[in-house]
Amino acid sequence: MKILFVEDDAMNRRVVKDMLDVAGAEMVEAGGGEEGLRLIDDHEFDIILMDLRMPGMDGITAIRHIRARADRKARLPVIVITADTGANLREECLGEGADEVLFKPVAMDSLFDAIGRLMARDMGESGLIG
Repeated sequence: MKILFVEDDAMNRRVVKDMLDVAGAEMVEAGGGEEGLRLIDDHEFDIILMDLRMPGMDGITAIRHIRARADRKARLPVIVITADTGANLREECLGEGADEVLFKPVAMDSLFDAIGRLMARDMGESGLIG
């Protein structure tokens, strides 16, 4: 499994990378929204982890760009990982095209559960299961 993590904080990227290493997943890092979008253009990913608050292009704007694509990458599963705690934040992110929202600090089991649910959903939609 190849995962893109778009996050401006290097320590947060390291923590999530360590978690994903346990599962044998490959994680590619992007330090901001623009870099993340370039990586999506150039590589194949199974899932995207997206921070919200980053300098330059924020996570919501990056998600909008992903969802506006005219190719199959527009449907890549996106999990928002954020420290924000706004009352309607989850609904806002889902309304903008995120598939799941996790709050920092992210527990390994919560991250793996979210990834598993989205991958199972996508396999079902593609006709590979069920």
